[in-house]
Amino acid sequence: MFVKTGLGQDSHRFDFDNKTKKLILGGVVFEGEPPLQGNSDADVVLHALCNAISGVTGVNILGEVSDALCQEDGIIDSRVYVQEALNYLNNWHLCHLSCSIECKMPKITPKIAEMKASLSELLGLKKEDIGITATSGEGLTAFGRGEGIQVLCIVTVINAN
Repeated sequence: MFVKTGLGQDSHRFDFDNKTKKLILGGVVFEGEPPLQGNSDADVVLHALCNAISGVTGVNILGEVSDALCQEDGIIDSRVYVQEALNYLNNWHLCHLSCSIECKMPKITPKIAEMKASLSELLGLKKEDIGITATSGEGLTAFGRGEGIQVLCIVTVINAN
C-alpha cells in the first residue's frame, strides 16, 4: 500500500464591520460571531483542507481556480473548492483528516461534533477518521489575540489500486 500526506494552512482576518455575512467553519455556521474576510464564504477550515489536498495532488485550487469560480458565481460556498480538489485525487483515496484551529474566538469545542459530521458528509470519511483540535495559542499570535483564525490540516491518502 502506498501512502501520501498533504499539509495545508490558511488564515483569515475577522470582518467585524460585516453584519450580513456569517462565520462558517468546516461547513458549520457559528451564529452571533463575526465573519471572516474573503471573496468566498471564507471558511478557513475548508480552505486549509483544500490546500492539504493540493499538497497531495500538486494542483493548486485556491488562487486561480477559486478566484475564477468567485468571479463567475459571486461569494461561493467553499465546499465547491474542496470538491474540485478531490477531483484530482485520481487513484488516491482520502482516509484521514486532522485539523488544528488557532483562535481566541469562537469557542470551537462545542461545535466539534457538528463540524465532524459536516466534514464526514463532504469527504465520505467516517467521523472517527476526522480529528479536530483547537487552541488559543496562549495569545502569542494575532489569532490567539482575536484578530482572525488560522487552521492547519493534514490529510492522509492511500493508493486505491
